[in-house]
Amino acid sequence: MEKIRLGRTELYVTKTAFGALPIQRISKADAVKLVRRAYDSGINYFDTANMYTDSEEKLGEALHDVRQNVVISTKTGAVDKKTALAHMEQSLRSLRTDYIDLIQFHNPAKLPDIEDPDGAFAAALEMQKKGYVRHIGITNHRLGVAQEAIVSGNFETLQFPFCYLTTEKELDLVAQCKAADMGYIAMKGLSGGLLNNAEACYCFMRQFENVVPIWGIQREEELDEWLELAERNPEMTPELQAVIDRDRKELAGNFCRSCGYCLPCAAGIDIPQAARMSALLRRSPYRPYMSDEWHAKMHKIEECVHCDACKSRCPYGLDTPELLKIMLADYDQFYAEHHND
Repeated sequence: MEKIRLGRTELYVTKTAFGALPIQRISKADAVKLVRRAYDSGINYFDTANMYTDSEEKLGEALHDVRQNVVISTKTGAVDKKTALAHMEQSLRSLRTDYIDLIQFHNPAKLPDIEDPDGAFAAALEMQKKGYVRHIGITNHRLGVAQEAIVSGNFETLQFPFCYLTTEKELDLVAQCKAADMGYIAMKGLSGGLLNNAEACYCFMRQFENVVPIWGIQREEELDEWLELAERNPEMTPELQAVIDRDRKELAGNFCRSCGYCLPCAAGIDIPQAARMSALLRRSPYRPYMSDEWHAKMHKIEECVHCDACKSRCPYGLDTPELLKIMLADYDQFYAEHHND
């Protein structure tokens, strides 16, 4: 399987990498089997986070005996040294390892201060000095923070949403990282599930030699699809480009990426799903959304207290309350036409 150099970390990772957020939703036995099969099939890079419930524990169970053959990155969302140290120590225990290849600051609203002796960066530096952490990176959903991270020179990698719906400004981050010899890790390659042609997504990523996409994998058939694509390694075709062009026309602009940073909602609205309902109804099997449960969940939007907390938290600057109103109106029309199908 193709490997690339992850910037100046000098880590060589498979271009097809395993995103371990989804395995928190399956049993430990199933997760261990899935992760081990990914490893046995040639994948050597696995990405997780402290906040992904038991994901680290499942990775540790699956990979502890082949630890020297894999690259593992995890994340801490802490802003202070004490909490960040606790997170990293827990990650070491959960992953059943004595070192973390790459620790990433998890979507901070502003850059961690490298000069703050009581800040999270101080914790990472201390753990690095002791040999428990090898490299330091950052993840984000905010373009401005990502650009600042590159310019600072303090981070060896950047993890950022990247797919074929991305804008020119986001594309430029890839070039900036390459110029800075900074590893670029692409998350949300399927845009939170809105993109349903895996081959088109794969071929788009293939065009960028310094980009490492981490595909969120939960089921055997998903792993099979990425393994088949990695083995075949197809190039972009006019037919696939037509798929991309169509999706860009349909989805580009003010669409929800389902990152979840709008939560929690004071009214209990499932914002990451509700705010992209129109696309879900038309780009995935719609019958599950015709249930009484989902009808009630969508109508929670009517209970919005207009606190605008979701709007203030959105890293993409969406007017979330207005978007939810639009989604509810479209849902009700679709429901009236299809719930008895």
